Amino acid sequence: MIMRAAYTEKIADLSFSLATMCRLADASMASATQALLQADLPIAEKVISDHDELESMRTSCEEKAFALLALQAPVAGDLRSVVSGIQAVNDLDRMGRLALHVAKITRRRHPKQALPEEVKAYFAEMGRVAAHLAKGAAEVLENHNAEQALLLLEEDDAMDDLHRHLFSVLMDREWKHGVAAAVDVTLLGRYYERFADHSVEVARKVIYLVTGKVPEDVTF
Repeated sequence: MIMRAAYTEKIADLSFSLATMCRLADASMASATQALLQADLPIAEKVISDHDELESMRTSCEEKAFALLALQAPVAGDLRSVVSGIQAVNDLDRMGRLALHVAKITRRRHPKQALPEEVKAYFAEMGRVAAHLAKGAAEVLENHNAEQALLLLEEDDAMDDLHRHLFSVLMDREWKHGVAAAVDVTLLGRYYERFADHSVEVARKVIYLVTGKVPEDVTF
């Protein structure tokens, strides 16, 4: 009984660590977005230098998960918790790296703006949606609420719509900012879209963890 309680505590600690890592990725993208919209080099530099903390969190989460696998030999729901945790680490790591890419584009273009004025509103909204999805992913990692996670999957449509509209602006014959700006905007749009996708993948893993089913087979 004591061993079971200790094991349950370690599983909860892993979930908390994953949620913390998700919140770090969220904060990193929020700061990267601010730097991008304002061409703020100090903020971009801080995002870049702070990335080491996310790397440390990744290592810590992986070590905790593999220790549970190696020492406890979990089965059924416990095994799903550990395996889903290991998989989620990769998504969270990618989220942090995508924020890092945004900051690096800001730094590379400084003191000029990386974004033409007519697309700034798109990226402000993409940043807002990215933050909302990441916050939701952190919550479901901590509370294991499969119903909340399922709702998060549907909210990714907003980012997809923004990405499509942004692409239509780039393809417009009225685009007058040249190839370099078009490449930057294309890459940045992709970074935000993928950030949202990884947030949703985290939610999908929580659904599987809780129900043992893929989201498409889950109803509430």
